[in-house]
Amino acid sequence: MQEFDYLYDIREDTTTRFVSFVGNSMKRFDLAITSSNRFYGKKLVTDIQLGKTAIIGPDDLDAEGYLEYVFQLTEEEAEELTEFLSHVVGTVNFTDI
Repeated sequence: MQEFDYLYDIREDTTTRFVSFVGNSMKRFDLAITSSNRFYGKKLVTDIQLGKTAIIGPDDLDAEGYLEYVFQLTEEEAEELTEFLSHVVGTVNFTDI
């Protein structure tokens, strides 16, 4: 049996919010938003339809083209997702320091 060089192996209780909405672009968003103590308080945002996940914080929402790239969105669709996530993401907490 192969041995693994673990960088970490931690179990944690998390909270996941499942949300589905349609914006003015008529794009349907089916998301799972997981809150964790890891990732400095950023959220794990999963597009259930695409099966793509990104670690999202307020700085990522401000990064030009990031949501378009990660979730394969048009600029209009990314603006709608940014507007929604800006109410969900919150602030980043540096708890590891």
